[in-house]
Amino acid sequence: MKEFEEKLKKYIRENKIAAEHLAFTQSCHSVSEAALACGATPEDFVKNICMIDEENNLIVAIVKGEDRASRTKVGKALGINMPKVANEDEILKYTGYPCGGVPSFGYKASFVIDPRVMEKEIVYTGGGSTHSLVRIKSSDLKKANGGAVISIRK
Repeated sequence: MKEFEEKLKKYIRENKIAAEHLAFTQSCHSVSEAALACGATPEDFVKNICMIDEENNLIVAIVKGEDRASRTKVGKALGINMPKVANEDEILKYTGYPCGGVPSFGYKASFVIDPRVMEKEIVYTGGGSTHSLVRIKSSDLKKANGGAVISIRK
């Protein structure tokens, strides 16, 4: 798992992203586990829901930790048919990161950010592994992935 964390830290450095990488001994796979690990609340987290369109392109729907992404809304927002949710193997193949550690930037995808994410000044996202997180301003997250801010939550 360390190689994934190192890859992300290198990407953050090389692209001069204002973000802090945090590593833990306990799991951060779920929002509740991550909140316990870093002493934050579940409302401080974002989830990166990986989806694949009909042409096998990766779409990442970024929603607050307590929210769910609507595949229908994502499809409408991008003007495509409803995408399918990626499985663990597809997530690793398309993002280069394991499920539960996927960051909100650092790989080729169409990023769609729910407006509620932007309401928080600081958010936590995947840090490359199930034992790490990235602490970042929501505005810097948007800048890092070039995502569109569109309502996509259920």
